[in-house]
Amino acid sequence: MEIKNAKFEISNADVRKCPDTDVPEYAFIGRSNVGKSSLINMLTRSRLAKTSQTPGKTLLINHFNINNGQWYLVDLPGYGYAARGKEQREAIRRIIEDYIIYREQMACLFVLIDVRHSPQKIDMEFIQWLGENGVPFALVFTKADKLGPNASQTMVDNYCKELKKQWEELPPVFLTSSEKPRGREDILDYIESINARIAEQKKEEDKSE
Repeated sequence: MEIKNAKFEISNADVRKCPDTDVPEYAFIGRSNVGKSSLINMLTRSRLAKTSQTPGKTLLINHFNINNGQWYLVDLPGYGYAARGKEQREAIRRIIEDYIIYREQMACLFVLIDVRHSPQKIDMEFIQWLGENGVPFALVFTKADKLGPNASQTMVDNYCKELKKQWEELPPVFLTSSEKPRGREDILDYIESINARIAEQKKEEDKSE
């Protein structure tokens, strides 16, 4: 798949105010400073998402219209930024959980993890919560350029071994670098495969009506 055009459409803190469409959405989330904005810009080959040296700048649900409405890329607030007050952390948690649980258009949630770090409790708990709620998701390891190719793959393998202690089957896993760039085609091909499956399902439903 190729992204021919991408444009910002809307930001909001209420899932009920998200675009009223029936096209698939692919949301990106991760701990603060995981490189989410850089990854989104790498995927879209643009500067759609605002990058910052200050963690936790994304506080809203941001919708980006891809290829004239064929699908949406959604930038969700980062979780686990300790410098925020308890009240603000709770408000962001509600925004995230409401979107993930109630947004029927979300076809897959891409969970970003910094490949340089061993499994963190907050990430493991979030992944477990996704499993308990039956949320379709994939893991995206970021910043592979910060390690050598062998070292980054070893970190991914070790992470997956840890997950297998609780998971019988692992979700799709992608290793990326926004600097190189690396992993762009793999993620976009995966999105394209889901889009194709959803389109086929709609055809079958239309035939049966």
